[in-house]
Amino acid sequence: MYIAVIFLGINNCSTVIPYVATERTVLYREKFATMYSPWAYSFAQVTMEIPYVLLQAFIYVAITYPTIGYYWSTSKVFWYFYATFCTFLYFVFLGMLLVSMTPSVEVASILSTTIYTILNLFSGFLLPGKKIPKWWIWCYYLCPTSWSLYGFLTSQYGDIDKEILIFGELKTISSFLEDYYGFRHDHLGIVAVVLGAFPVAFAFLFAYCIGKSNFKR
Repeated sequence: MYIAVIFLGINNCSTVIPYVATERTVLYREKFATMYSPWAYSFAQVTMEIPYVLLQAFIYVAITYPTIGYYWSTSKVFWYFYATFCTFLYFVFLGMLLVSMTPSVEVASILSTTIYTILNLFSGFLLPGKKIPKWWIWCYYLCPTSWSLYGFLTSQYGDIDKEILIFGELKTISSFLEDYYGFRHDHLGIVAVVLGAFPVAFAFLFAYCIGKSNFKR
């Protein structure tokens, strides 16, 4: 579940970079000719990605939800779709943000590979958040992928009291998530707000940077 979402997210981010870089040259020309505001361009660029990501998330959920074998519940399907949509969306906006901050596609691509490593390392998947050293825990909370994993696991299993044998002892699934990952089901509302905030933050940063920077000068 996690690898599939991260792979598609990284693919979205990498794919959008060359297109935004090409369109940025047009923006420089039209901005110089005072044809339209960079904010109008940014709004259009951000808005046009939403239907595509929405469709991608819908197809992904329709295929993976029954394939993985999750519990059939309206709320769980909704949370799964919401977390998937927000994850895909912030990866797309992250790619757009990287283009707005760098002078070329090559630099943006190099920077993106570094960011992918950080997002994967501090997602809480390879190393749970409770085991990350305290002087690095701030990076865990700043990584959007950690909140995606929080949303996925908590929404699907945070309220399941079925006992499983884990590390040699019997535990309920919900207590294992809380003890090992630090994921609590009653924090799902906070996770939803944070997941929704990342795409908005990346979109605003993209709009600000694309309007202030001009690498063709």
